[in-house]
Amino acid sequence: MAVLGIEGTAHTVGVGVVEADPDAPGRCRVLANVRDMVRPPRPESGEAAAGIHPREAAHHHAEVGPELVRRALDEAGLEAADLDGVAFSQGPGLGPCLRVAATMARALSLRHGVPLAGVNHCVAHLEIGTGLTGADDPLLLYASGANTQVIAHVRGRYRVFGETLDIGIGNGLDKFARDNGIPFPGGPRIEQEAARVGPEALHPLPYTVKGMDLCFAGTAIAAQRLVDRGVPFPEACYSLQETAFASLVEVAERALAHTRKQELLLGGGVACNARLQEMAREMAEARGASFHCPPRPVLVDNGAMIAWTGLLKLRAEGPTAVADSAVRPYERTDAVEVTWR
Repeated sequence: MAVLGIEGTAHTVGVGVVEADPDAPGRCRVLANVRDMVRPPRPESGEAAAGIHPREAAHHHAEVGPELVRRALDEAGLEAADLDGVAFSQGPGLGPCLRVAATMARALSLRHGVPLAGVNHCVAHLEIGTGLTGADDPLLLYASGANTQVIAHVRGRYRVFGETLDIGIGNGLDKFARDNGIPFPGGPRIEQEAARVGPEALHPLPYTVKGMDLCFAGTAIAAQRLVDRGVPFPEACYSLQETAFASLVEVAERALAHTRKQELLLGGGVACNARLQEMAREMAEARGASFHCPPRPVLVDNGAMIAWTGLLKLRAEGPTAVADSAVRPYERTDAVEVTWR
């Protein structure tokens, strides 16, 4: 069963093709996974770095999306008519971007008579992780630009045991980077700068954990105030990373204890950060839990994760009717009925 997936929730449009691994039941085999990302122009000297405009991102996706579909099918060695399903990111995300992905998927489905499947972007991050790492029933620490959640499957749904109350961890890092003239995405540059110093460079920053929930806007603002006071930029980057990541790992640890899960899985673009991986691994091992982190190409937003979740959904409940395929920009993770587990 081969399924093509189209990701289009924000800055990235991605197309992936997957199939169920015949040699490992319940596991995913990625046949193709291509993507393209909106990159705002680099700022001129003295100008602030630009962010992502939803309408401009949607125009980008519409321009490059069809070519990505062609490339993905070529890499997979398939024709569109050979597919057993076409999946798309139905939500949550930026409305203009979601509509481009949905329109592309509907067009492929209707033209070639292929079943359609709309899937939740956040759930897809967890499913591709389990499909590729060998994790079976993990707790997901989902850290990305707009989303930051701690998720686990309990009583028929993916429940959110903790989440950001203001901005996602990735948006917090990008805001700090943008304020210092670093173009999007800013997280990799912050990671590089932080790696230049050590624990002696840690400056106190707001550590905002409210019960099981988190806040990052104030931490990013406080890190910028360090820079404004003359603290070296690498030290500010180190302090921001250590403080924000420690709060993430703390909430994840308490969620592991509460749910009694024995597997910790990372997902989302910020999970590419080596320091976050190190901290999460150390916490999981200290608790006697196994640690799982899929490869970088499926941590960031990508079409393969949409395709794999669509495959699972099609197997369990059949296709999404075109009449029911309207995008859901505000759909929550815990609103999805998980029929395939």
